[in-house]
Amino acid sequence: MKPAAQRYVIGVDVGSQGMKTVLLDASGYIAASAYAAYDAHYPAPNWAEENPADWETALVATVRQVMHESGAHPSDVVALAMGSQVDGLVCVDQAGALLRPAIIWLDRRATAQCDALEQHISASELFHLTGANLDSSHVAPKILWVRDNEPALFERARYLLLPGSYMAYRLTGETVVDYSNASSTLLLDAREKSWSPRMLRITGLDEARLGHVDGATSIIGPLTSEAARRLGLTPHTLVAVGSGDEHAACVGAGVTDSRVVCDINGTAEPVCAVVSEPVFDEGGLLETHCHADPSAWLIENPGFVSGGSYRWFLDALAPHERAAAAKRGISPYDLLNEEAEQTPAAANGLIFLPCLSGAMTPTWNADARGVFFGLSMAHGRGHMVRAILEGTAYGLKDNVDRMEQIGLRPMEIRAVAGGARGHLWLQIKADVTGKPVSVPHELETTALGAAMLAGVAGGLFSNLQEAASASVSIASSIEPNPAHRQAYDDAYALYRDIYASLQEPFRKAAKR
Repeated sequence: MKPAAQRYVIGVDVGSQGMKTVLLDASGYIAASAYAAYDAHYPAPNWAEENPADWETALVATVRQVMHESGAHPSDVVALAMGSQVDGLVCVDQAGALLRPAIIWLDRRATAQCDALEQHISASELFHLTGANLDSSHVAPKILWVRDNEPALFERARYLLLPGSYMAYRLTGETVVDYSNASSTLLLDAREKSWSPRMLRITGLDEARLGHVDGATSIIGPLTSEAARRLGLTPHTLVAVGSGDEHAACVGAGVTDSRVVCDINGTAEPVCAVVSEPVFDEGGLLETHCHADPSAWLIENPGFVSGGSYRWFLDALAPHERAAAAKRGISPYDLLNEEAEQTPAAANGLIFLPCLSGAMTPTWNADARGVFFGLSMAHGRGHMVRAILEGTAYGLKDNVDRMEQIGLRPMEIRAVAGGARGHLWLQIKADVTGKPVSVPHELETTALGAAMLAGVAGGLFSNLQEAASASVSIASSIEPNPAHRQAYDDAYALYRDIYASLQEPFRKAAKR
């Protein structure tokens, strides 16, 4: 008798610096994975763009690679889903052609549009309606920026899509956006999980240009014949709606309630907790988003520039480390970490503010900029590296502390993504927050979480809990070092004081 065919699903992380794709089987085992890099572009201060064609090229390359490496037959892939970067805008015309580069989450150009919105709805009302802050990182202000500054292009735009809904459109021909991505646009009613009539009226936008809203595990439809040909799959493969990247990362990390905080240490560092009913942070540090799990919400800070700060330092101030690391067969970050490990906790008084693209913590401030404070002749490169690792850990503490203040119960931090590979960084986070830090076996949990969503949509798993039981396991846990607690408490207080003291200089500098 011929053995039954294996069934697989594909999960894709449409990230800021590249794309990770995994092939997951019905037992929860990752049969193959692949990665393809691409670059963002920064045409002006506070601007950040990417070419969506690069995402498609990366998708084709990584899907074909996992299929080749696994030996899976195309007909065995039952479903595909994506966990995509949030807060991006992709404009396409009636024929589906791109009209301009995507304006991505890092972009904070639309401050004037935020000011204009506040003439029609207060920031507080907007927050309680949408769960999101009135901030230029979100999609609605970016759409309005295109309307105000590129009016002819705006009129030609048949669809105003998010990165995930654009990619799904290219695969299926349908325009669908999931609850989690939609809830970061300033256009979704966070409680009702539908486009807000009030916000559509204020912005003058038509929901037909935004796409239909649905749950992450719902099925959009099968791959088009053309998409199947490009990917090397068949038109029988279903495409699930998918979710935002941090939402998928929480699914892939097995984070199901507020006792475990998901710390996603990629280019940005979203800090997230899952709740069964919407909770609103009146201080505005944490937003309330719909989650990839349609029955839950995600209380989160969408992400200060964390791994991006470390990459900036490597590219700008340590460019020769890549070649030196390649000779040793290690990561260039390992070389920098070796230097940081030789410096004491709190970096001899050197403080770094992780605000290279504005601030998302300790407050939201598009005018803020990165700062090294306390530099002296006694400091070397290792101190600067350690200050970057510590400064981002202070940002993590801002958010974990705030979760406690609004009634959540964070007891553990679960670290995922690329930054979770560095033991020093993990130890610093445990020491700064006073919480144990656990690390799952699979660090790239966005792609895994997307695969789990596809698994539920395609019938490999009955629900996300079953998918997590099959796919998620913990590799290690790091306890806080009490010997460092006082040094970090003092340094954290100084970090907060420095940030508060620079609000007026940040404002003045932004107007120059």
